[in-house]
Amino acid sequence: MKARNGRGRPRPARAAALALGALVLVAAFLAAAFPRGVAAYETRGVRHALGSVPAGQRTVEVTVSRTDVTGGDPAAAYAAHELARQDRAIRDGFRAPLRIVGGESLHGVRTTKPLSAQDAWLPRPEGVAPCLSLYAAAGLGAHATLAEGRLPHGAAPGKRTLEAAVTVATARALTLHVGSALHLEGLTVRISGLLTPRAPDSAYWAVDPLMAAARQDVTPGLPPHRFWSAGLLLSPRDGPALLSTGGEPEKFWRYPVDTRALTAGDAPLLRDRLVSLEHGAALARLRAVAGSGALADSAVDGLLDTFARMRAAVAPVIAVAAYGIGTVAGVVLLMTAGLTAARRHAELALLRARGASLAGLAGRLAAETGAVALPAAAAGAGLALLLMPGERVLPSLLAAAGAGLLGTLALPVRAAVAHRRPRPAERADAAGARPSRRRTVAELTVLVLAVGAVLALRGRSTATGGVDALVSTAPVLIGVIAALVLLRLYPLPLRLAARPAARTAGLTGFLSLARAGRAPGTAGLPLLALVVALTTASFGGSVLAGVAAARDRAALTAVGAEARISAGEPLPEELRRAVGKVPGVEDAVPLRIGIQAADDNGPPLYLVIADAEAYSRLSRATGLGAFAARDLADPGGDRPLPALVSPHFLTRFGRAPMALQPEFGQLVIRPRTVRADTPAQPGGDFVVIDAASVARRYPDTYRDPATGPSVLLLSGRSLDTGALRSAVRGHTPASLPVHLALRSAVRAEFADSPFQQGAVRLYTAAVAAGAGFALLALFLSLLQAAPERTQLLARLRTMGLARAQGRRLLVLEALPQALLAALGGALAGAATIRLLGPGLDLTALALPGASGGGAAGTVRLHTEPASLLLPSAGVVALALAVALAQAWLSGRRRESTELRAGDTR
Repeated sequence: MKARNGRGRPRPARAAALALGALVLVAAFLAAAFPRGVAAYETRGVRHALGSVPAGQRTVEVTVSRTDVTGGDPAAAYAAHELARQDRAIRDGFRAPLRIVGGESLHGVRTTKPLSAQDAWLPRPEGVAPCLSLYAAAGLGAHATLAEGRLPHGAAPGKRTLEAAVTVATARALTLHVGSALHLEGLTVRISGLLTPRAPDSAYWAVDPLMAAARQDVTPGLPPHRFWSAGLLLSPRDGPALLSTGGEPEKFWRYPVDTRALTAGDAPLLRDRLVSLEHGAALARLRAVAGSGALADSAVDGLLDTFARMRAAVAPVIAVAAYGIGTVAGVVLLMTAGLTAARRHAELALLRARGASLAGLAGRLAAETGAVALPAAAAGAGLALLLMPGERVLPSLLAAAGAGLLGTLALPVRAAVAHRRPRPAERADAAGARPSRRRTVAELTVLVLAVGAVLALRGRSTATGGVDALVSTAPVLIGVIAALVLLRLYPLPLRLAARPAARTAGLTGFLSLARAGRAPGTAGLPLLALVVALTTASFGGSVLAGVAAARDRAALTAVGAEARISAGEPLPEELRRAVGKVPGVEDAVPLRIGIQAADDNGPPLYLVIADAEAYSRLSRATGLGAFAARDLADPGGDRPLPALVSPHFLTRFGRAPMALQPEFGQLVIRPRTVRADTPAQPGGDFVVIDAASVARRYPDTYRDPATGPSVLLLSGRSLDTGALRSAVRGHTPASLPVHLALRSAVRAEFADSPFQQGAVRLYTAAVAAGAGFALLALFLSLLQAAPERTQLLARLRTMGLARAQGRRLLVLEALPQALLAALGGALAGAATIRLLGPGLDLTALALPGASGGGAAGTVRLHTEPASLLLPSAGVVALALAVALAQAWLSGRRRESTELRAGDTR
């Protein structure tokens, strides 16, 4: 039935239903997307961990040596058809997720001991004859293209002359051609053809580089001598012929592991399959096929162990974000249900008074909310499955179902608790409410859980791996405790501020404080949601800031400045002048860096000779061991030169004068200043002295171009890297290899791992979602009381209230809760970081390849002011914006529109 003002009840009910549906949709989408996001970046991480290594580290190789071959006819065991049969049987024994790249697999016979070539016409760099390995491998024609000649043919049994092919690169290195004959310790090998590998980077060629190209090796004795090593590719039918050589032949089967379909969930099972193949039951089955002495080896299980450690170190940090955003979303849903229950309190009380049962009332409300929440949850889950790639569906569906059930049952449960027995209507002011005993017990329980979670996290650290629900909810629990404390303290400042405001002549101050104090008891729900959301957002923002700071620090430590130009010989003076003119370069500091042997047989010392003034500016600009240039001033005469040294140097040698012997001549130094880092050699055992002191002692040697600086460190902001590379190329002789290291490039490499990229993006999304829920909680709480405030303004305007006063009234009424939430959220966030920082290890999340857990180089959580203040400032700004917008909208309406007889808003 419609009211006399022409506005019926279905419209606000429809708006509330749409708001609930949108909120559940977003919550369900986030709940379903989070596990798929985790699985997606973990899958990309494990594929990158296996795909970024050399081909030899992602293969499974099975070998059987000559001594392990059983049977009366060894030649039959080395026959090509027998190896092919065993190859098929071995392949059939592989089970998912152990999959192989069939087109790149290889089997055959090879010599494990190189044979010396006796031909005098072969190249001998330092008088040592070339050493050749023989390969009777299958599939040669499918993986190579003939450049000249033909593929080798198999020799008749007992023949001592074999045919072989070589690659074009090997033929060029050893001056071979078609028809060349090589004599190898009683065996003659004639070159039948020259080949070009079709895919040199494939596992067929890349695992054993000698198959693809010759290389120069060094003899093990002293003095070392260089010699050529190469591979000769025989026919697969010539495997038995290798038994008569001294090359100690062995049978081998090589299978590249296919990682294209590998998922993070498959990684533990794949590791178990590989371990079993190397040491367990699968090895026994393998030996039944290939022979009793068969051995299997692979580096893939080690790579998977490294990935598992990194995954275990990152998981607790990601779990903190998951529990945080999940709790915030749940609190906002509960807050929405509480606000809806308060809005419909009179309706539900009337139904109870007319005989409605508690179960019937809860069932009716559950049907109403379920009709909206459950389809919204299904839509959110479907949207997440559609937009987020992944393999596992069940965790996402369960998470979305949890969001839908919470959205369905929150209002019925809240209403059932509030109306379980009829009560007379009474006003529950926020300023006058007294906490019940049950609430006190619940708050003390949460406090005990929070203390236990903080102690557990500080004691065990996230670097140990594993996800603990209590530890992961520590930031949320601290936020809840802070919110409960604020709820208890909330009435006190209102009472204290209302007393002096009552004595003032103005109306807005007293009226706004009085209305804030007379807010219903449900006004604490938005405060709880806001503080928890702000705490998790501040904590998450500090985690991201800590990750970024750690990568910046690691990049700076690796380079020493914004850019580093180094060479094995002195750099041209023209290069220094050219790079000094590159846009963004503020200082180009030349350095002479020499390595000095230490008398204590410890690590070598790095002697750095630099201009004291320029190097002091560089150290201040980079923040690596800043010092005053006067600390290295030349004392004159033959007195020891003052030096900047590392703490480890001081521990090893003390402060006594010490003689060093660089290429200029002997220098006696005395430690004066101690710094942990220096731009030239961050973290090493370094000694820095002033170049002017060395130039005074040895002027002729110092000015010799042959002893000039070989390192340039550049400082500045926003370096033009393209212009810098052009300057290096244009002012460096072609005969001088120069290495250019950029801090920005090293920093990008730290963020290049798909695992770290995915984890950081997911954490960023969780932080943004937490901040969004915080703003949504405030927005919903302000909209809940919007009709009442609009009616109040209309009534006051009929009494002469100006529009400016109306705006001031709404702003002052909204500020107490917003300011309290902002202050509480910032303080709770700072307390959370301070309490949990020592136990949170961000190393694995920040730096690829580091699993964390070590005392040195561990990335810890530190307070980030921007992460604390920006979310809180956003809450206050939104409260002011909503209050001003409402004042502006109400000012455009006429009082007769808002004030109607019988309107109870």
